[in-house]
Amino acid sequence: GVITNTGGAVRVQTLPGQENYPAVNANGIQSQVLSRWASSFSVTAGAKNAALEAVGRSVSTARPSTGKRPKKTVDKKAGNKDCKADIAFLIDGSYNIGQRRFNLQKNFVGKVAVMLGIGTEGPHVGVVQASEHPKIEFYLKNFTATKEVLFAIKELGFRGGNSNTGKALKYTAQKFFSLENGARKGIPKIIVVFLDGWPSDDLEEAGIVAREFGVNVFIVSVAKPTTEELGMVQDIGFVDKAVCRNNGFFSYQMPTWFGTTKYVKPLVQKLCSHEQMLCSKTCYNSVNIGFLIDGSSSIGESNFRLVLEFVSNVAKAFEISDIGSKVAAVQFTYDQRTEFGFTDHATKEKVLSAIRNIHYMSGGTATGDAISFTTRNVFGPVKDGPNKNFLVVLTDGQSYDDVRGPAAAAQKAGITVFSVGVAWAPLDDLKDMASEPRESHTFFTREFTGLEQLVPDIIRGICKDFLDSKQ
Repeated sequence: GVITNTGGAVRVQTLPGQENYPAVNANGIQSQVLSRWASSFSVTAGAKNAALEAVGRSVSTARPSTGKRPKKTVDKKAGNKDCKADIAFLIDGSYNIGQRRFNLQKNFVGKVAVMLGIGTEGPHVGVVQASEHPKIEFYLKNFTATKEVLFAIKELGFRGGNSNTGKALKYTAQKFFSLENGARKGIPKIIVVFLDGWPSDDLEEAGIVAREFGVNVFIVSVAKPTTEELGMVQDIGFVDKAVCRNNGFFSYQMPTWFGTTKYVKPLVQKLCSHEQMLCSKTCYNSVNIGFLIDGSSSIGESNFRLVLEFVSNVAKAFEISDIGSKVAAVQFTYDQRTEFGFTDHATKEKVLSAIRNIHYMSGGTATGDAISFTTRNVFGPVKDGPNKNFLVVLTDGQSYDDVRGPAAAAQKAGITVFSVGVAWAPLDDLKDMASEPRESHTFFTREFTGLEQLVPDIIRGICKDFLDSKQ
């Protein structure tokens, strides 16, 4: 652009192809120039007749002048330590948005990145592009300096195709936040979904997957579908179904991609509100699971090993730690034996090793007594803790005592009961023990080898109950 100085006012003539320049007035630049990546000009007003002082600055320090005194400088490398977040920007790269608006979208994402204060101890960001197939453009670990992030955003190529946002959201929730790709333990995971118009696929399932993975989904919708276009939208309530919580906090609207500077700061403030990230607590890191294992004579040593393998595989799915999920195990015949309690092992390795070392008791089957024993002795000490409590009962036969009363008492104490029966376990017993709705809390397999197939169902059941309890 050509900057002309007429008295006190500064005007910018836009040259073709440079529509992304910000408006400039006598008080200086209003928005950061992100379309001139290598250096930008900060314009400072001097006396009445503003002397233009052009200072070549790298973008990461270019600052909109607000008339206020500059804030104290942040340690650039460490970044903004008050904004703890691992953020994936899921940008719209479909034909719906087109090349020109795609560039405006990149500009906006760049401005958000600058204001976040990226750094080693501050927020980390990466970008995924949604189009026909999702593409992870760069991961959290690739860049920890604003300048590098801006350059990477500038270099993004437009992909085109359908805006399969649901597919991209699910993919990002599952693949983006692994520890080897730079996600940090205990720091909120956030996906900011940019949507121009509407998604061409379904977002509901993707939203559920993201919540299960502990990801806080924000949707930034730009240019809502017009009345004529609404017929093409699969699900008009897609925003409410995809976001972390349908409470207004996780959705953000901009009328158009033009003049978006004023929307940067409010969005950044949301992304940095650590305590609002309600989806960071997940079934994987916020449950106590007690296993009540039948050790009766009818099972036999080799089948008992298959039972322990089942217990291990369910436990493996959870983030076990002193601040995360916890696991306990009780074996029963006519008698009960606490193999280990919730506070005995603080890591997954130790829990799995303790499960492997359980010795088979052999004896009768008094399941009701065992449930009462576990409710009192194993869940009693943690009942006021933050985690949600689950009991998985594994049995291969008829109980000699009443199971209904003890199971009802366990449920009254806030414990969700799943019953898993093998071989001769009567369905009536299993249903009497299980929490409501009984169908989804009761499992049965003829053979001990069939337990393996039930693992994902139990994990999914625990996660579903956990989510339902949080809504």
